[in-house]
Amino acid sequence: MKFIIPFLAAALPVAAVAQSQSGQAQGQAQDQTQSASAVVPKTTEVMVILTAKQGVTRQQIMAIMPSEIRETVKLYLDGKIRQWYSHGRGVVFLIDAKTEDEARAIMETLPLSKEHLMDYKYLPVGPLMPLMGLMGAEAKQ
Repeated sequence: MKFIIPFLAAALPVAAVAQSQSGQAQGQAQDQTQSASAVVPKTTEVMVILTAKQGVTRQQIMAIMPSEIRETVKLYLDGKIRQWYSHGRGVVFLIDAKTEDEARAIMETLPLSKEHLMDYKYLPVGPLMPLMGLMGAEAKQ
């Protein structure tokens, strides 16, 4: 058990590269008329990174924060925000969404978004595709 964490820490970056390379190889092998999105892993969540826009003051944000917190908690309780974290001058949300547009629609309901005080970066994420290969043949049965 004590070797599992170091193994995963070493294997996951390799698996991510392998996923990227296998996706490229599959894409090249496919008919040119097929979309490259056919080899893209399924999106299960969208990571949203929020930071205050340049020039926005702490006072501007704090004036809206009580309503922002209430609305964020409602989204969490509704299962739309799965996790949240602080990040430097901002926040990171993991949104239960299958597309960036779906996540954007959720984020646009929040007061700070309505006041145009935040910048947003949307990163669709999903399962690490080659993870099953790391588990061995017996795991596939």
